[in-house]
Amino acid sequence: MTTVGLLYPGHAAEDDFPRIEVMIDSDIRLPLFHTDTGGDAHDIESLRAAGAPERLSAGVEELRLAGAESLVWTSTNGSFVYGWDGAHEQVADLARAAGLPASSTSFGFVHAVGELGARRVAVASIDPEGIAPLFTGFLEAGGIDVVFARDGGPGPAISAAEAATWGPEQVKELVRAADHPDAEVLLLPCTALHTAAYVPELEELLGKPVLTANQVTVWEGLRLVERRVWTPTLGTLFATREPPPGTAETRGIEVRE
Repeated sequence: MTTVGLLYPGHAAEDDFPRIEVMIDSDIRLPLFHTDTGGDAHDIESLRAAGAPERLSAGVEELRLAGAESLVWTSTNGSFVYGWDGAHEQVADLARAAGLPASSTSFGFVHAVGELGARRVAVASIDPEGIAPLFTGFLEAGGIDVVFARDGGPGPAISAAEAATWGPEQVKELVRAADHPDAEVLLLPCTALHTAAYVPELEELLGKPVLTANQVTVWEGLRLVERRVWTPTLGTLFATREPPPGTAETRGIEVRE
């Protein structure tokens, strides 16, 4: 049995995770704790507040009692808004609080791109134009070349509740608009979008690997405990058995006290 604890902000597409458990069809458990977001605002200050140590640590004991062997902060924008160094500090605080290996969805994307042996990506973001570029900067700090990024544009952000209602056709329209011929992989960073059920459809549509936030989150949690599973229904990321030659296999931050 392998147990990955997930800290999920608020309520939106969290039912992707029980679906992923079923799709993996193995001894993988994904217990989840809902963190307090303080609202659905998408300004930098609110996103940083959502990822503050006291909010993330609130669910640590519950997940430890559930047998978690690793923890993942299941938020992309609640991590990259801290910047590369700040996001490392964020998961270090989480690891210290839990005494377990810890990471976040943002770092999961960086590691997953490396797992696929890629460097050039396109990003399909629904974050507003004031927030989305921060993810581009985060990826570039991780050695990834962002050849194109589509954001949610000016004006109010799409709320997590609204994003959770999107169906496959809306997501397909989003990834089509964000794809670029030079991109080896397309990234879909919003954890509020339901995507677990149709990642291979997205990959077939674009003719390249697609990394989605909830898929990447689970993969990252398993990577932290060096557990590999083969589940092609979750896309190319779960259809690779060994990392490409020469690829670094660094783990997340682990602090045991």
